[in-house]
Amino acid sequence: MSTQSLVSILIPVYNRAAIIAETLNSALAQTYANIEVVIVDNASVDGTWDIICDYAKTDPRVRAFRNQENLGPVRNWLRCVEEAKGEFAKILWSDDLIAPEFLTKTIPYFEDPRVGFVYTATKIFTVRPDDGVLSYCAGASGVYDAENFIKGDFNAKNYPLSPGCAIFYLKDVKNNLLLQVPNSVGSDFSMHAIGNDLLLFLLTAHQYEKFAHVSEVLSYFRAHPGSISIGSTDGKLPLHYNLARAHFAEIYRNDLIGLLNARIFFDLRRYPEKYKFSLNDISDFYLSKEKSHVRIFWLSAVFLRKVVVRCSRWFRPRHS
Repeated sequence: MSTQSLVSILIPVYNRAAIIAETLNSALAQTYANIEVVIVDNASVDGTWDIICDYAKTDPRVRAFRNQENLGPVRNWLRCVEEAKGEFAKILWSDDLIAPEFLTKTIPYFEDPRVGFVYTATKIFTVRPDDGVLSYCAGASGVYDAENFIKGDFNAKNYPLSPGCAIFYLKDVKNNLLLQVPNSVGSDFSMHAIGNDLLLFLLTAHQYEKFAHVSEVLSYFRAHPGSISIGSTDGKLPLHYNLARAHFAEIYRNDLIGLLNARIFFDLRRYPEKYKFSLNDISDFYLSKEKSHVRIFWLSAVFLRKVVVRCSRWFRPRHS
């Protein structure tokens, strides 16, 4: 792998006229020289396309495309992937930002052929990126076992769900960014786009021995009403992420089903409006219904014991 391999920065966009210039500026400010910025406008109606065209006219690194009609979010993501020419792909959501050194400090980890992806610490912000809340800082910078990521996600550790803070080989994004996630409740993942992103991580981690983490904050997620994460309520996000995890566990990692079932068990009780998504029982998360009962009672008991222990620590009398 050459340290100057072409990196495709992929920006799918829809109706972001107010902020798309800031996102494009962060992509084009990379200290890593060999980049292309592939931006696909999903038939915006607010002037976004005009701003994109201005950038494409003045900077040859910007390759701009526009869909004739809105294809839905995930199909637009995949259009970006189809147009990309790089060895690596860095997805940059249209409302997010990356630091100028993002690529310079992540690309070298791919010198180790065992590494499947690299992600960085992130700040989630509303107005000023540097004032955001620190997220996804899971230890020192370095190379880790891919199994740590998979089990860490299933154990609700502080691992990312969104690839907006990560970089992958383009070939793996092509293979592992799914349009649809098979499920038994008719949920259209191509349109709500909740879980496709996590599966990109899980499927890639399943195929490699290692991943890398940079503890320095090099990515910034914008929290605003128009984002998928902020706009989704009533348990929509956690329940659909569990649907994606169930697909992964059912197909690739049956050993994790019991652990996931315990998580689903508590999430179903935490969100009373789960019926809106046709998710009423653990069995609804699987295509194979018998998976829903694997070790659920034992693992639920273990999970409850952990909660009791933690609560006892929280409420332990303090001594002066």
